[in-house]
Amino acid sequence: MAQRTATKIKKGKDVIALNIIAYTFTGLIALICLVPFIMIVTGSLSSEAAIIKNGFSLFIQDFSLEAYKTVFEQPMVVVRAYITTICLTIVGTALGLLLQTMTAYVLVRRDFEWRNFFSFFFYFTTLFSGGLVPYYILINNTLHLRDNYLALLLPLVFSVYNLLIMKSYIMGLPDSLIDAAKIDGCGEFRILFQIVMPLIKPALATVGLFIALAYWNDWYNAMLYIKTEAKYPLQYFLYQRVNDIEGYKKLIANGTVSSQVVSSVSLPTQTLKMALTIVVTGPIVLAYPLVQRYFVQGITIGAVKG
Repeated sequence: MAQRTATKIKKGKDVIALNIIAYTFTGLIALICLVPFIMIVTGSLSSEAAIIKNGFSLFIQDFSLEAYKTVFEQPMVVVRAYITTICLTIVGTALGLLLQTMTAYVLVRRDFEWRNFFSFFFYFTTLFSGGLVPYYILINNTLHLRDNYLALLLPLVFSVYNLLIMKSYIMGLPDSLIDAAKIDGCGEFRILFQIVMPLIKPALATVGLFIALAYWNDWYNAMLYIKTEAKYPLQYFLYQRVNDIEGYKKLIANGTVSSQVVSSVSLPTQTLKMALTIVVTGPIVLAYPLVQRYFVQGITIGAVKG
């Protein structure tokens, strides 16, 4: 009895020591990851002249809100860009999850004779691509989606990488579950929506976040296909704002624009980039706590076989 007690005490000390080391190490890593974000925040609240003179710092230098004033110089334009991006993200994520879940479910079913044939074609696209020119011709000339919201929605709605993630999760479900549902008279859509999808919530959360991030950070498609400023998504609108200021600075440096009107140093460029980072990343960061527990389940799913 005394030996068991001593063993428990020893194990308890080992666990405490392990926890101390683990929390200390994890805390240091988290702090290292947090430092760049702190520098972004302080840089966005510093003046452009102080950043040019002293560089970036962990502390605010010559407090200034000029960068944020530049971003929100036309608040309704920013709000409109936010609404465009949010709507594209919500619609695209929902549609992408639906299409990729349905496709993965079909490719997993053993009674679908052509599943290997179609799987090969999906996998083939990960190895070879037609390139930018055929892609541009397809969107612009064939589908006639130039300056259309569908040009922002359709290119990101489906990803083979996300399909493979979804497929691997569905493959982990027992075939007997599907067979039992069929015996009870369930159709394919009912099996998918009422049985399969509730059991793959970690995959839905993971893939959904990937799709949402892709839509939220997309500016390239807007640069190619969107010409009307009112249709700009947030990322491309802010990208244009930075380019406009940098172009104006070059005009001042070349003497095209009189430097007496405004000094190029007073125009925020570096601080504007920091402010734009805060404006852009703020809302999407809020999505991570909502899906965090599903990520933990996604890591451990399949670790124990019953």
